[in-house]
Amino acid sequence: MKELAKVYSPDNEQELYKNWLEKGYFKPKEQKGKQPFTIVIPPPNVTGQLHMGHAFDETLQDVLVRYHRMQGIPTLWVPGTDHAGIATQIKVEETLRKDGISRYDLGREKFVEKVWEWKRKFGDIITNQLKRMGSSCDWSREAFTMDENLSAAVKKVFCRLYDKGQIYRGFRIINYCPHCETALSDAEVEHKDTDGAFWHIRYYFKDSDEYIVVATTRPETMLGDTAVAVNPNDERYRKNIGRTLVLPLVEREIPLIADEHADPAFGTGAVKITPAHDPNDFEVGQRAGLPLINVFDKTAHINGNGGKYEGLDRFEAREKICADLEAGGYLVKKEACVHSVGHCCRCSTMVEPTASRQWFVRMDELKKAAIKAVEDGDIVFIPERFSKNYLNWMYNLHDWCISRQLWWGHRIPAYYCDECGETVVAETAPGKCPKCGGKMTQESDVLDTWFSSALWPFSTLGWPNDLADYDKFYPTSTLVTGYDIITFWVSRMITMGEELTGKAPFSKVLIHGLVRDAQGRKMSKSLGNGINPLEIIDKYGTDALRFALLTGNSPGNDMRFSDEKAVASRNFSNKLWNCSRFVMMNLKSDDVNDYVLPSADKLPIEDKWILSSYNTLVREVRANLDSYELGVALAKLYDFIWSVFCDWYIEIVKPRLFDGEDKTAQAVLLHVLTGTLKLLHPFMPYITETIYQALPHSDESIMISEYPVYDKTLDFTVEEEKMDHIISATRAIRNRRAEMNVPPSKKASLYIVTTDKSVFSEDIAFIFKKLACAENVYFVDGYADENAVMIAETKAKLYIPLSDIVDTDAEKKRLSAERENLLACIARCSAKLSNAEFTSRAPAAVVDGEKKRLAGYEEKLSAVEELIKKYE
Repeated sequence: MKELAKVYSPDNEQELYKNWLEKGYFKPKEQKGKQPFTIVIPPPNVTGQLHMGHAFDETLQDVLVRYHRMQGIPTLWVPGTDHAGIATQIKVEETLRKDGISRYDLGREKFVEKVWEWKRKFGDIITNQLKRMGSSCDWSREAFTMDENLSAAVKKVFCRLYDKGQIYRGFRIINYCPHCETALSDAEVEHKDTDGAFWHIRYYFKDSDEYIVVATTRPETMLGDTAVAVNPNDERYRKNIGRTLVLPLVEREIPLIADEHADPAFGTGAVKITPAHDPNDFEVGQRAGLPLINVFDKTAHINGNGGKYEGLDRFEAREKICADLEAGGYLVKKEACVHSVGHCCRCSTMVEPTASRQWFVRMDELKKAAIKAVEDGDIVFIPERFSKNYLNWMYNLHDWCISRQLWWGHRIPAYYCDECGETVVAETAPGKCPKCGGKMTQESDVLDTWFSSALWPFSTLGWPNDLADYDKFYPTSTLVTGYDIITFWVSRMITMGEELTGKAPFSKVLIHGLVRDAQGRKMSKSLGNGINPLEIIDKYGTDALRFALLTGNSPGNDMRFSDEKAVASRNFSNKLWNCSRFVMMNLKSDDVNDYVLPSADKLPIEDKWILSSYNTLVREVRANLDSYELGVALAKLYDFIWSVFCDWYIEIVKPRLFDGEDKTAQAVLLHVLTGTLKLLHPFMPYITETIYQALPHSDESIMISEYPVYDKTLDFTVEEEKMDHIISATRAIRNRRAEMNVPPSKKASLYIVTTDKSVFSEDIAFIFKKLACAENVYFVDGYADENAVMIAETKAKLYIPLSDIVDTDAEKKRLSAERENLLACIARCSAKLSNAEFTSRAPAAVVDGEKKRLAGYEEKLSAVEELIKKYE
């Protein structure tokens, strides 16, 4: 037989993973009549190393994948990475700046080559990290969002939607990040409450001393004002509608117009209209035919339209403009306020709403099927409450801005004629303009990263070119992802899946929370509280990391991670290891066929109890996994292994093993341990495989063995209930002895009075002798020793003669000394509290504390004196 080392070490994890990989265990095995289980990985960005959030996400997926694979279901987990347009370009530009160059020095082609070098480096790092976490992905199907087939899918989808009128190019207000230097979609903007102010400014009428006061939180944008608007029903301003105002500092003549957008109850009721820098103003401008004046360049510095403020950063310009307004007598007042301001979700820079010509996806029609799929139950969110988040987003969805001013990404397949301006959208570049024969130039913008990610569930399976995998494994089964990207990713995959394949891309969406630090804070570089999952693996092993991540986890909720949780996980591994070593030391053969369970009539009560308890565990763990309650399933496994199997059954069965070879005990030990290892394998794959290989076993690997199923023949409910009562009584005896400071070596007689002889009977006396320090066990109809220690249980009363566990003379002496000590403490406290100087000068909390101490001493004294009476 193989041997397990005396001390558990996770040093063999990578060797085991390599063996699994080489033997092709991660590839789906076809099973006729069985519906495949498919998961596509939420692709990590190729911007660096994985973090704890990735470790959590991949662990959840791996548990589900291993669980379904062990049921004989064709199981596919597709791995891959995302090119992450903005984030990756920023990272590469940062590395270039260290060498004193920019992307413009390299040019587009050379810069893109640099990014591909980055991808090859960090893509491999990420892949290796996923493998270290035990992720049982089918690496032969690894995908990247800019692979040839995925890129072809992107072009085909763009052209198809364009031809249907669902993609268009238009001039509209978009969210612009001056740090990332690109447009953003609504989902990429985080609104944060920000300290700001309302500046009240006088706008004078032309050739008049009359003026209107407008209030704004962004005085720097007034350089682009082209009107002031008031509500047409506002009596204060109705007579002045149509008059001309002069824009302060700029001296531009602008009209006073009427528009419902102006709210008479807000501020002064008059609002400045800057169509190029505010979405509401843009709409007002469209209705009124106002010109658009953009006053910012791509880095949010004032451009040539800003006159003397040209070149200033937007916030520098704000200070200068406000100072000039005050100096010119235009500034009425400044009021502090807190308002919601959009920030870039990647770099936290305040976004700049800007009118720009961009590419958009028209969402009004597209979103209908995606909404219906969730409302009809074709797609179920777990927990269900997140469907409300999804539907709220979808119902309020605007057209999606998909163009980005980047060099890294899927370049938009639109071509413009240099001569006549004709636009051609095509999967392959046209040789010349179909209208005039002129030269065509491709659009410089790339597509939003989420556009290609929206196709991930089917483009990774070969759609639209190679449909072999697509036909077998699409739609996928379960999507596992965080609640923070429901709007970014989940909504778009559902939309594109319904539109392009006519099917929901998955049937279940398992939502998990964020991994926070021990104090509940979000992990971040600024706080310095991030935890590298690989460092935890190096220190404690992968299984310990996985166990710690899943302990206490429930769908949709954030979880806290700490080094202490990893230590506790490692302790559990040690417990499992040592218990397995004990079982192995008591097996005499390495042939699994030598350990067949005997018939039920040959099983003693303790064997029936543990087999039935294990059988119940199988049913409950499977039910929990089927309901995506992974944390609950793991908690039950932990409790069974530690508290039931190790602390009770092994201790009960030891005499049978030590007194001679008991094949029944060996068979039960092996059956329960092997089955429990299989139940635990999806959570802790390495230690379970290591132990399984050392035990007598029938399958080549635990990960391709059959996941345990509930067995009616092992349902011993009566014996299970009986043992629960016995264990409860044993635990109560232990606790009472501990309270009385009786050492385990001090044996005592135990008298059991019961009305239910089917539970407390002679055949279980050995358990009390072994685990409750009982020297002799007597089953009696009554017991009258008043000095005995009595323990009341549901089915019996248990009595231990006091003389058996207590040295009367020594105990009387000890109690007398304790009584004298308590009397002294009471006298000291009473003296303090009777001292008027103390009670009047000491803080109330101190006086109250002294009163509580006195009450405690008096209570203890009463208990001691009751005990003393027993010995008199």
